[in-house]
Amino acid sequence: MGLEEEIQELEDEIASTPYNKSTEAHIGRLKSKLAEKKEKLEQQASSGGGGGYGVEKHGDATVALVGFPSVGKSTLLNALTNAESETGAYEFTTLDVYPGMLKYKGANIQILDVPGLIEGAAGGRGGGKEVLSVVRTADLIVFLISVFEIDQYDRLSEELYKNKIRLDQDPPWVNVRKKGKDGISVNTASDVELDDETVKAVLREHGYVNADVTIGEQIDIDQLIDGVMDNRVYLPSLVAVNKADLIEPDYLPKVEDELRERDIDPDEAIFISAEEEKGLDSLTERIWEELGLIRIYMDKPGRGVDREEPLILREGDTVDDACEKLGGSFDERFRFARVTGPSAKHDEQQVGRDHELADEDILRIVANR
Repeated sequence: MGLEEEIQELEDEIASTPYNKSTEAHIGRLKSKLAEKKEKLEQQASSGGGGGYGVEKHGDATVALVGFPSVGKSTLLNALTNAESETGAYEFTTLDVYPGMLKYKGANIQILDVPGLIEGAAGGRGGGKEVLSVVRTADLIVFLISVFEIDQYDRLSEELYKNKIRLDQDPPWVNVRKKGKDGISVNTASDVELDDETVKAVLREHGYVNADVTIGEQIDIDQLIDGVMDNRVYLPSLVAVNKADLIEPDYLPKVEDELRERDIDPDEAIFISAEEEKGLDSLTERIWEELGLIRIYMDKPGRGVDREEPLILREGDTVDDACEKLGGSFDERFRFARVTGPSAKHDEQQVGRDHELADEDILRIVANR
């Protein structure tokens, strides 16, 4: 029996097994086997050639436009950036990955128009694995779906999930430390509902014989497996609903209901028309917010504050991160920094490397000569 048949058998058994406390450990073992076999199948497929797209990342952040063929990704890319991606009213127009650069608030944000995803992409259909390998390297995923086909979101998110991409969630708090003897010991937070035998069953299926396992939050079996395998990618996402200019006002409540059914707040979704270039300002602002970018204005000796070309960092970044991005000899020559702005207690506050910066801070680095 081949791997694909084994995977199908496991999926069928999981689907037919009722979930309760008495079957939890068994289901955990089945799902662990399934994850391992899918991993093995993927490794076999990638070793067989077919190289992927190898898009080089540029700019301060990268955004992947994800959607079905002919949903309007190329048109949107051209409207947002300086790209010239071929467009056409038929499927599979975009046969390669087209990058464009969105310039916003001093940042250079790379937008990737990837080939339209189709069902079965995670299994390799339609070159899907190569497409998904590009998506995994992005900093943000923008789902582009048609206002007339909101259910496209279900199929797209499922393909991403199958390719180990987890959307809008943090990695599970699971720590596994191998040891030399004494079997598997489990330490869980008070609100964790998984029992110790289920946790041990999952660990054994992944080859652990002796290990200390710590689970610090309430998680399900799938999240436990994610934490043990530790090869998932966690990315933020947002939803852009295209062709909104074509709907009648009385159709809008139906669209909003369909979004809510998928746990998408209609107020959080961005309604746009790529063709008419409507709603693009709102989309651009949301992309900026979701990426968590901040602008740092450098106070340059003898030249004053440069507000035209800010240093672009991420929320939570420090003076040390700023020195690293500036490059040169700042790291070796750094003495201290002075900060004016939202993160400072007062103008010209003297700070060290670990000071956390905020959007629109003014930063002056004082260095040894």
